[in-house]
Amino acid sequence: MFKNFIGGEWVEGVAINRNINPSNLDDLVGEYARADEAQARQAIDAAFDAQQTWQRSTAEERADAMDRIGTELLARREELGRLLSREEGKTLPEGIGEVTRAGRVFKFFSGEALRLGGERLPAIRAGVDVDVHREPEGVIGIITPWNFPIAIPAWKIAPALAYGNSVVFKPADLVPGSAWALAEIIVRAGKLPPGVFNLVMGAGSQVGNAMVKSPKVRAVTFTGSTGTGRRIGLDCMERGAKVQLEMGGKNPLVILDDADLDVAVSVAINGSFYSTGQRCTGSSRLIVEDGIHDRFIAAMVEKLSALKIDDALKPGTDIGPVVSQDQLDQDLSYIESARSEGGRVVFGGDLLQRATAGHYLAPALITDTENSMRINREEVFGPVASVIRVKDYQEAVAVANDTVFGLSSGICTTSLKHATDFKRRSTAGMVMVNLPTAGVDYHAPFGGRKGSSYGPREQGSYAREFYTSVKTTYTLA
Repeated sequence: MFKNFIGGEWVEGVAINRNINPSNLDDLVGEYARADEAQARQAIDAAFDAQQTWQRSTAEERADAMDRIGTELLARREELGRLLSREEGKTLPEGIGEVTRAGRVFKFFSGEALRLGGERLPAIRAGVDVDVHREPEGVIGIITPWNFPIAIPAWKIAPALAYGNSVVFKPADLVPGSAWALAEIIVRAGKLPPGVFNLVMGAGSQVGNAMVKSPKVRAVTFTGSTGTGRRIGLDCMERGAKVQLEMGGKNPLVILDDADLDVAVSVAINGSFYSTGQRCTGSSRLIVEDGIHDRFIAAMVEKLSALKIDDALKPGTDIGPVVSQDQLDQDLSYIESARSEGGRVVFGGDLLQRATAGHYLAPALITDTENSMRINREEVFGPVASVIRVKDYQEAVAVANDTVFGLSSGICTTSLKHATDFKRRSTAGMVMVNLPTAGVDYHAPFGGRKGSSYGPREQGSYAREFYTSVKTTYTLA
């Protein structure tokens, strides 16, 4: 059994989590420990005690630790990518790519540990020096989702450690294998003092609740559902803790009449259906101008018909299974909801049988939808895309922005005028032009607006805003 890591030791849990391969329900990936609230508090105490030592470590010591972790991730990308794809269901190339991204993230923050600067300001009083610098926040609680089981933990853990914070990490129950493998590398390759990094696998109601409520946890970073995120935000704000929330999206991809059809179809297929559509940045609303609509739909159906939906580890698989039975049931319920409101499923939406029992769903393309329908208001988080026909560019922008979410948006056009205007008017935190709405660089800020995100941005140099606190000092010269 794979154990939790608390206070520098591998510790058995109070229960066992059986990790099942969604491509093959007879394949047990492994048995992983589940902690309870008491063990979570032990991890928090260990992190709190270790913080005093770790925050006094040199920037070079932290940089070297992040570099070693990144080096091992990159060296083992194929092995770890296979584990990731086996337990989460994204294709093997996607799994290897995700591990590669995680390694690059640690390498990036190795450099950031050395680049954390400050400034000296001129004082308004004679003989006084004013200095501004950044200090680590303290204990960071990290709660991550199942859809990117190595990349998202990496882009939260790496800056936390690089800037001198200690960490309590709770991964999603569905993907403990990737989290455990990452944790083992962090602990060993990073050569961190006991208590600086802690892995506590278990239910959010136990482990997550302890982290969110503890006065020793100075900041909580969470990626997951909107409802859970809002509860975490309220709990943290009630006790004055810093909070960073990433809570999903209902991302629009606008296709204009002047778009290159091949580019538009490729962008839509990638953004809507790759990674089985299980990306918060996925293109779930395809907003298509009237003049290109029918040609676009025909080309989409032709391209979808050629995709291979199968075991995530099989060569040539384009789309793997849905991650779990619960998620599959949710996807099917949204497809049926769209039908009941007048939507037309022009491709997919059916369960598929493969050589092994798994959660296989043909990617669904739904036309004749209105932006007011449930399918266009709520996040589905599966291989399901709905099409909204609009008469012109102005209506397309209005529909794209008519959502409570604001994570990512995209437009396919050959018009510089429309591309420039859309980048300005989109109310999303990230805008893509002739590119999938999903897919971002590790050195650039990540995050949205409105109901998608709350708090400072993730990734890149902007991560310092969350993981450090600004201190201003005045000295009589």
